[in-house]
Amino acid sequence: MKRNVLIVGAGGVAAVSAHKFAQNNDLFGNIYLASRTLENCKKILESIEEKKSYKISDNKIQALKIDAFDICANIKLLRDLNIKIVVNVASAFCNMSILESCIGADAAYIDTAIHEDPDKVCEDPPWYANHEWKKKEICRQKNITAILGCGFDPGVVNAYAAFAKKHLFDTIDTIDIMDVNAGGHGKYFATNFDPEINFREFHKVWTWIDRKWMCFDVHSKKMFYDFPEVGRQPLYLTGHDELHSLSKNIDANSIRFWMGFSDHYINCFTVLKNIGLLSERPVKTAEGLEVIPLKVVKACLPDPKTLAPHYTGKTCIGDLIAGYKDGKKKEVFIYNLCDHKKCYQEVGSQAISYTAGVPPVAAAALIANGIWDVKKMVNVEELDPDPFLEALNKMGLSSEIIEPESLLDMREIKQ
Repeated sequence: MKRNVLIVGAGGVAAVSAHKFAQNNDLFGNIYLASRTLENCKKILESIEEKKSYKISDNKIQALKIDAFDICANIKLLRDLNIKIVVNVASAFCNMSILESCIGADAAYIDTAIHEDPDKVCEDPPWYANHEWKKKEICRQKNITAILGCGFDPGVVNAYAAFAKKHLFDTIDTIDIMDVNAGGHGKYFATNFDPEINFREFHKVWTWIDRKWMCFDVHSKKMFYDFPEVGRQPLYLTGHDELHSLSKNIDANSIRFWMGFSDHYINCFTVLKNIGLLSERPVKTAEGLEVIPLKVVKACLPDPKTLAPHYTGKTCIGDLIAGYKDGKKKEVFIYNLCDHKKCYQEVGSQAISYTAGVPPVAAAALIANGIWDVKKMVNVEELDPDPFLEALNKMGLSSEIIEPESLLDMREIKQ
């Protein structure tokens, strides 16, 4: 019997996931798209019709309105609709309530980012231990499959590390995860995802070096890398979700995350930060209004999903991995290139949302066919990467591996 699916969320990533579920609806039972704003769900379903995304016409996605924080109501909804797989592509603030709902309703759970507590920013590492991993035992006891961080980064980059461990290396020394958006959108300043979530990451940098956690100031470590097709790009050492599970599950001396930012972005960010506009703490205006500066900035910036028609260029995301194979030093770069314009033509979204929205659909398909239905809580690198990367390739996210003589010659690190 095919499994019913609930997609939670109606933003840019959710729109991509919904399109991909429509394109692969022969693999699933009933598919539902749910959000607190029903109108947003309906707009996504209209886009699916316009793009003619449905593989089979008699299994169309249905729209629902839910409150992601109402655990009791959501448990009832999941049971009433016989939902067996929940794909959480809503705000990261909702993660734990949606996970609790899945545990209560015996449904598999997939998310794409780590849980965010509104009152805590850049908690001490490992981040997963602060919230999600506390539910590991109950998931094991109840045979609940919960796959954490199954977007691209985190997600596919975790699978790249697992693939390298399985096929390419005997021992791994370093993993440098690199994410660059070598494209433009024509706006003065904007973020790739929800600005509130985006900026909360940039309070301090937790990274895994020499098998221990180290903390640095934001944007204090910079390097350049010559990427395939998109060329030489500036990258900054950044804290990120996947480091917090990879440091536990992959035996490597150092695991770092580098994000590409232009000089213009860094200048805008620095001004906003230095005048206090990126604070999550409330302040009072002269008129006595209490506001949260970060939410004000979010309200002033473009909604990331509105940028899709304007984007040009490509994203390149991958793992630069160094280690040893058969006693010899080895380096590889495993990566994906994604074209903004092609993504917009296919699903009406830019490549940033596309790379995040496709992987949870591939994971859902692997749960549905039993390959990844592991009956416990895991991060992506704990699963067999081969069927996942194969499924992603079929769904539009291909992967490449290059092994130049010395990738280190292509890098320049500035302290």
